[in-house]
Amino acid sequence: MSASAMPFEDCVIRSVRAEEWKAVKELRLAALRDPVAHLAYLDTYEAAVARPDSFWQERTANGARQFIAETADGSWVGSVAVLVEEAGSTDWAGFPVERRQGHLVGVYVAPGYRGSGLTKALFDAAVEWVRGRGAERVRLVVHEENARARGFYRKAGFVESGTVVPLADRPEERELEMVLER
Repeated sequence: MSASAMPFEDCVIRSVRAEEWKAVKELRLAALRDPVAHLAYLDTYEAAVARPDSFWQERTANGARQFIAETADGSWVGSVAVLVEEAGSTDWAGFPVERRQGHLVGVYVAPGYRGSGLTKALFDAAVEWVRGRGAERVRLVVHEENARARGFYRKAGFVESGTVVPLADRPEERELEMVLER
């Protein structure tokens, strides 16, 4: 644990409930204000804050399985979401999905909790959940310049697959796929 990281042992890792859409929105907006948000997310704060409540309600009710870290006082200090991608489908970047897999997205941990082990706890919950649904592998994509995230993902057992995804709106930038095999 880093010297400034808060202990996370008092946090509960759990799935988000549909009626918690306002908290989902607040946590996402916090993530999009992070100094490395331009490397970590394909979304912007300006776009997200302009979305109507119906977007957040639908996203929370019908979207990915989202896991959050909740402190004893009810604050949300971390999140990861899991998309289940079915074999034979096409992923968000247009690549074919060859086998059932989980795709981790929207990873965020509040600055005071980084380096505490909280990100690993969130990943463990997400990976366990998606493997329990028959996923043969788990993947994520990370901006090639997001060294902090890439370092964590390696420590968590993910390895680069060799798949590179250019960003549609910034084709000079790339994201790298990292995978965790069963």
